[in-house]
Amino acid sequence: MEEAIGHENASVAFSALDEPAQVAVRMNPCKAFPALAEGMETVPWSPYGRYLSERPVFTLDPFFHGGAYYVQDSSSMFVGQMFRKLLPEVMRGKDRPLRVLDLCAAPGGKTTDMAASLREICGSRFVLVANEVVAQRASVLSHNVAIWGDPCVVVTSDDPSRFASMRGWFDIILADVPCSGEGMFRKNPMAQEQWSEDNVRLCQGRQRRIAADVWPALAEGGVMVYSTCTFNRYENDDNVRWISGNLGAEIISHRLFAEDETAGVLRTGYGFSLVPGLVKGEGQYCAALVKTSPEKESCGRRPQKSRFTAVGGRIAADVGRCFTEEVAVAGKDAFLKALPSGVSTDILGLEGSLHVLSSGCAVGEIKRDTLVPDPDLALSVIFRKDTYPQADMDEGRVLSFLQGNQPVLKDFPAGFLTVCYRSMPLGFVKNLGNRCNSLFPRSRRIRLDIDRKI
Repeated sequence: MEEAIGHENASVAFSALDEPAQVAVRMNPCKAFPALAEGMETVPWSPYGRYLSERPVFTLDPFFHGGAYYVQDSSSMFVGQMFRKLLPEVMRGKDRPLRVLDLCAAPGGKTTDMAASLREICGSRFVLVANEVVAQRASVLSHNVAIWGDPCVVVTSDDPSRFASMRGWFDIILADVPCSGEGMFRKNPMAQEQWSEDNVRLCQGRQRRIAADVWPALAEGGVMVYSTCTFNRYENDDNVRWISGNLGAEIISHRLFAEDETAGVLRTGYGFSLVPGLVKGEGQYCAALVKTSPEKESCGRRPQKSRFTAVGGRIAADVGRCFTEEVAVAGKDAFLKALPSGVSTDILGLEGSLHVLSSGCAVGEIKRDTLVPDPDLALSVIFRKDTYPQADMDEGRVLSFLQGNQPVLKDFPAGFLTVCYRSMPLGFVKNLGNRCNSLFPRSRRIRLDIDRKI
């Protein structure tokens, strides 16, 4: 620690380990403003980040279930700010949608941060591939991306080496690589127990392999954002220097920020280090490199045929009315999903090349010539809220719905209804008059004893 950030800063960091961790959330600018963020202090490097005065029971907040915010450590939001600083330069001269890869993306904090920034600047003219090689973590990532609701995000589960054949395809790659976790000592005691110098060396070698494996997929002139949640120079500055010298890149981290934009953030030799005690969050390191080695864009290996096929005619027209922008519709058996029309070709191409867990927006399933809406449709940021009649419920009834209970909505028309909380869609029910069939998925139901918690 002293070697990486100096004796005085290391003392501050170790003292901070005995203090409670700060709680922060980052809001979804495409959805309702959550009540818990009202009046809260803004994270200096994230316009949508807020420090909370205490940790609430997020499970009991309908805004949490609707994807109105993501619970994320404030230090990790600095990576999102570096990404925003890079965007104008990377986008210059592009006549096609931007392509971004979040290589080690679970659980999804940085993915959703980048998705929000891309949507704000590019609309739906981007493809963000969020990848996680570990199956269990990839499932969590897919869940969080669905709740966030951006249809331009593709969730995959592939080894970094699999992307190598997609030569020059990505404009930006975020490599938030697995590390020794020194920055998580306060929040995760197991990180302390597992730490050793041998593990640091093991992590350094793994990080270099990951960067080298994915490097061919980055376009010449494209940018890699390299980040860890650790402090030591071996996994941080030493690796950034290794990438620059061995793979061919110019380190540009420091020129992205003016001195007054990084108060409390340490400038290391090649990047930035966020240290508990100096900032309100946990530990984080990040740096940025522009690829200088030559790379011609290539489709790589011949893609396999996508599992999904284009759907047209009346069905496509009916599905199109569910959205606030033009979409292409694709189907597999009776299941339908919608893709923003400007990126549908790119996304379907990925379906045949990678192990795709989810992409676009799940629309629903055709049963007896009727579209049964998918729960994810209600959560999409391009879902047209007036597609179905809206049943806006108070907090108690909404929490009961989120537990999987069947509401009674006698004053509403029969058929499919969108369940809302303060106009924010949360899911669907089929109203039968004397009762409703809930379409809320079992995997997302609240299992907490709500009465006891309240």
